Amino acid sequence: MAKRGAKLKAWLGPQNCRVPVVVTCLVVILVLLILLFCNNGKSPDSSFGYPIKKWNAFESVQFNPTIELRNGTDVIWQIPSLPKAVLFVAHGCDGRAANFWDRSSSCPNCIGLPEERLLVLHALARKFAVITISSAGRCWTFREERLIVKNIIQWWAQTHNLESLPLVALGASSGGYFVSALATNLRFSSITLMIAEGKFDQMDITVNYPPTLFVHMPKDSYRQQKISEFIEVLKNKGIDAAEVECMEFPLSPSFLADRIPGMNQTVSAKLFELFQVKSFVDGNGYMKKDGRATRWKEALRECKNLVLDKSMVQHVQEELNLAFAYHEMTSLQSEQIFKWFESHLN
Repeated sequence: MAKRGAKLKAWLGPQNCRVPVVVTCLVVILVLLILLFCNNGKSPDSSFGYPIKKWNAFESVQFNPTIELRNGTDVIWQIPSLPKAVLFVAHGCDGRAANFWDRSSSCPNCIGLPEERLLVLHALARKFAVITISSAGRCWTFREERLIVKNIIQWWAQTHNLESLPLVALGASSGGYFVSALATNLRFSSITLMIAEGKFDQMDITVNYPPTLFVHMPKDSYRQQKISEFIEVLKNKGIDAAEVECMEFPLSPSFLADRIPGMNQTVSAKLFELFQVKSFVDGNGYMKKDGRATRWKEALRECKNLVLDKSMVQHVQEELNLAFAYHEMTSLQSEQIFKWFESHLN
């Protein structure tokens, strides 16, 4: 027994004491990895490997837009120092140019929706001059309005000595259809169609059509199928085409405060708690329905200890739609979008 005790003490000596320490460290690392990637491999502060930027992530870039009325429609634009390209952005139905810019003394009617404003900030930070134009009606039309917008963009570029710079475009939903059609009237270096398959089954596509990136949400299976078809159509014509899929992601107590300017962290956390209590989100924080189909506004009105500024309702709605990932403007894939633009500048 004495010899066995001595052997046991030898095994538990200074060198072998490292074994439990190593095991403990491995267990801790494993737990951290599980916590970090508990949502299907997605960290809570990222969207499929891409960081979810906070609303104030571009402190070095300031909004300073100019507003003009041209041909009966709003034109809002900003030119950074030493621009390398021009970006035209087309909103979706019920949108307007003012959605892309923060409210300020120079733009008192601007509302700066979370995704729209971040797209513009990304563009300005990468030295893209940005021009946004409001559609004449609720959604874009495809005849006379195409020529009106073409003339506005050309007039503006010439006025500000930008006509020699590459021109790119991004359109979302109705704006995506519009950009796909406008590309037959105006020469773009490349375009991005967001949550829109374009009008390629109604147009004559030539080899001069611009490289096209589809940024879409696969939950919309019909649109996903059409995009797959149109990518093949474009590639068969020798046109560069690619897609970026935008997936759902979980909400968190701080998410809305991180994305919406002026949103208080406490209000953000209380809203998330309300969504949990009302079962608008599942146990992992994922939206059970699209934000538009979720009765969160009614639940908010019934909640006596939670007050949300009316000006933020539309902002919250957009972020809930985005988290569900069926049909919404998104800035989360901005890195891929602007790399696409930059890789096709000519």
